[in-house]
Amino acid sequence: MFKNFVKAARLRTLPLSVSGIILGSFFGIWQNENYSNKLNEIDAFFYVKHIEIESSLLIFILAILATIGFQVLSNFANDYGDGLKGADKNRTGETRMIASGAITPKQMKSAMISTTIITLIIALLLIYVAFGNENFGYSILFFGLGIASIAAAIKYTVGNSAYGYSGFGDVFVFLFFGLLSVVGSYFLYTKQINFKIFLPAISIGLLSTAVLNLNNLRDREEDKKNNKNTLVVKLGAANAKKYHYFLIIGALITALIYVSLDFRNLYQLIFLVAFIPLIKNINTVVKNKIPSELDNELKKVALSTFLFAILFGVGNTIF
Repeated sequence: MFKNFVKAARLRTLPLSVSGIILGSFFGIWQNENYSNKLNEIDAFFYVKHIEIESSLLIFILAILATIGFQVLSNFANDYGDGLKGADKNRTGETRMIASGAITPKQMKSAMISTTIITLIIALLLIYVAFGNENFGYSILFFGLGIASIAAAIKYTVGNSAYGYSGFGDVFVFLFFGLLSVVGSYFLYTKQINFKIFLPAISIGLLSTAVLNLNNLRDREEDKKNNKNTLVVKLGAANAKKYHYFLIIGALITALIYVSLDFRNLYQLIFLVAFIPLIKNINTVVKNKIPSELDNELKKVALSTFLFAILFGVGNTIF
């Protein structure tokens, strides 16, 4: 049974889900480091560096764990919702546990409740470590965002008004995997908003949406039969491919705009390495005529997004 729940958790989706946290953390920790250096120049006595390092590490660990919790919950809910609606009967790709009968709806519902409770506890610990008792307003805000993330994860495919069945899944992925993940994690460290951070956040959001778009391109025919009106179903295959090009190229452009606004050295362009497989992916999507063959591309784009997050963070904060 445990193996079935591991399969339902879809571990291959986890690198993509934490990409935004990794990128936001790079910039958040870097911003704090710059601030600490200024303080040290003024009066080192009032700044205890090892405490800041320990706090940043704990924030990072808790943010990663909370994000993984949200992602696993989303995957459980997706399996549950699609399984009850019959959308996974003839799907391509990984076997879904409800549809295959490996996990009953009742068991999956219990797993969703347990995952929600555990994730909320981790989120509360994260909020406390980041804001303490001094920033009650920020704590309430982030607790609300946590509740919103849980609701969004469940409502993607569960219920009669599941937004994944009406073409709004792309909006959810862009907002939560991109903007909220990057900007939110940055704020946990810095307690401030730097509007330039929205540029790489948009890049992560667009690349994450590209992964969803590939998934929906692969499943377009079955989704159409099951009244799952994803954006791909609404646009049609040809327009959905054009949309895919926009997502990849848009991510490249916003990343380049950030570098141009804050250019210091050529190391900042190291992230372009991650776009080599992404450009190849565009060519594959252009030529694709058999949707099931796009399944292998999902992993490539997801791992390329993960690589982009690391390289963009390293290039723009460490060098």
